[in-house]
Amino acid sequence: MRSHHEAMERVVIEYLGWTATAVFVGSYFCARPSALKRVQMVGALMWVVYGLLIGASPVVAANLLVFGAAAWTMSRS
Repeated sequence: MRSHHEAMERVVIEYLGWTATAVFVGSYFCARPSALKRVQMVGALMWVVYGLLIGASPVVAANLLVFGAAAWTMSRS
């Protein structure tokens, strides 16, 4: 049987995933492209942390690429 601490840790990790989803979806409501990219970068970093916590390297890799693409395109404008 899992301890209360382990159960709470799992809930916090799940909330992180859902919050990252909400941040990323919310980025599409940003009027300015620079704001959209900043919010996407925050969401991507949240997904990276989530991926590390659950041991999902594809989630980590994909979101490092999203973060890098958003940072690169933001630096060009």
